[in-house]
Amino acid sequence: MIIGIGVDLVESGRFLDWSAFKKQRIFTKKELEYAENDSANSEKHLANFWAAREACLKALGTGFGEDIAFSDVSVVHDDTGRPELLIAGGAKARLKELAGGSAATHLSITDQDDYSVAMVVLEK
Repeated sequence: MIIGIGVDLVESGRFLDWSAFKKQRIFTKKELEYAENDSANSEKHLANFWAAREACLKALGTGFGEDIAFSDVSVVHDDTGRPELLIAGGAKARLKELAGGSAATHLSITDQDDYSVAMVVLEK
């Protein structure tokens, strides 16, 4: 049973002017390392990660705030390079509330030119 769907579109250029401090506040160490390993596309990777966070929060029916921090939703990659959501803290509590227990998360990310799109489906 689907309990949430979220989609987000981000322009990658918005991350060009972000300071290292701001990036460290928003993104995890693993996300920053992933982006830095492909420096020619670093901003595109950050846009992908941001879009995934926003799509997840939309699927949860919430946003960042007192109960959910930036670090509560992040993107990791499995051994094949497939992106997956890592959900913790307040976001994890909200997911458990919606699912009534365990839930599966599905993430799809794509980008073209200056835009990144992510879609998240939450399933009970």
